[in-house]
Amino acid sequence: MPLVIVAIGVILLLLLMIRFKMNGFIALVLVALAVGLMQGMPLDKVIGSIKAGVGGTLGSLALIMGFGAMLGKMLADCGGAQRIATTLIAKFGKKHIQWAVVANRLYRRLRSVL
Repeated sequence: MPLVIVAIGVILLLLLMIRFKMNGFIALVLVALAVGLMQGMPLDKVIGSIKAGVGGTLGSLALIMGFGAMLGKMLADCGGAQRIATTLIAKFGKKHIQWAVVANRLYRRLRSVL
């Protein structure tokens, strides 16, 4: 029965986001609340579980997101972002800029591993 409730939750999440165009975070919280209640958890335990899950995830991502935002701002302020974009467009052309971004990311990932 728990898997059926989780499946209903996934369907409900997709319905809220696709059909009703609800914000993903709000839809996820509402579905988590609904699934917890359908599983028979008391409301205070459901809310505590949601807070612990979201808090744990955001706590570990906050530093990464913060430093990424700072690095992006510094890159934009010094003109590095413009230089990267200009170089990628020159090498790949405007039609293939998505492939340029993918190739750049793959190159950087492989370079850091090897």
